Amino acid sequence: MIGFYDYTVVLTYFSLLSAMTGIIVSLSGSGHPYYGCLFLLFCGLFDAFDGKVARTKKGRTKMEMDFGIQIDSLSDLVAFGVLPACIGAALIRVSPYLTRVLEGMTVRWEIASGKFLLHACLVLYVLAALIRLAYYNVTEEERQQTESGSRKEYLGLPVTSAALVFPFVLMLQYLTKADITLAYMAVSLLTGALFISPISVRKPGMRGILIMVGIGAVEFFLLLFWKVIVK
Repeated sequence: MIGFYDYTVVLTYFSLLSAMTGIIVSLSGSGHPYYGCLFLLFCGLFDAFDGKVARTKKGRTKMEMDFGIQIDSLSDLVAFGVLPACIGAALIRVSPYLTRVLEGMTVRWEIASGKFLLHACLVLYVLAALIRLAYYNVTEEERQQTESGSRKEYLGLPVTSAALVFPFVLMLQYLTKADITLAYMAVSLLTGALFISPISVRKPGMRGILIMVGIGAVEFFLLLFWKVIVK
C-alpha cells in the first residue's frame, strides 16, 4: 500500500475519522449538531499532540516528514473547516427560531434567499480555512529553507482554534436558552476573517496546549451533560 501507517501519523488519521463521523452524525436525520460538536472536540484533542508524537521518531525520511505535513493540513481542512460548517448546516435545520421565521414567509424566494445567506456564511468560512492552511504550508516551506526549529508565532488565527470556538457557541444554547443559530453564523464569519487576517498569534507551548485541552474537556463534558442528561 502507498502512504505511511506508523505511530507518527495515527493521531492525524484518528482526527480525520472523528471529523468524518461528526459530519455524518451532524447531517443524519433531522440534524444532530451537538453530537457533531463532540467529535469536533475529539479532533482538537488529536491535533494537539499529533505533531509532538511525530517528532519523537528519530531518523524520519524527508518523504515521511513531507507526508505528515500534507495529511495534517488535509485533515485540518475537514476537521476544522468542513465539520464546523456541517454543524452550522445542521443548526439551520433544527433551529426553532428560523423555522418560525420561515413559516411566516409567504414568498418562496424569500425563504430560499434567507437559507442561502445562512449557508453562504458557512461556505465562506470553509474557503477562509482553506486559504489559511494553504498560506501556512507555503510560508512554512519557505521559512524552513532559511530557519531551523519550529516557528514561534503564527500569522492569522490557526484553524485548529475552531475546536474550542464553536463548542463554546453551542454551549450558549443552554446558558441563555436562546436560539444561537444566527450567533453561530456570525461567529463563523468572524472566525473565518481571523483565519486570513494578518494578526500574529503566539504558538503555544506544552503548558498552553494542556490548558486548551483542559478547556476542551470542560466543554465536552458540559455539552454531553446538558444534551444527554439534562436535555
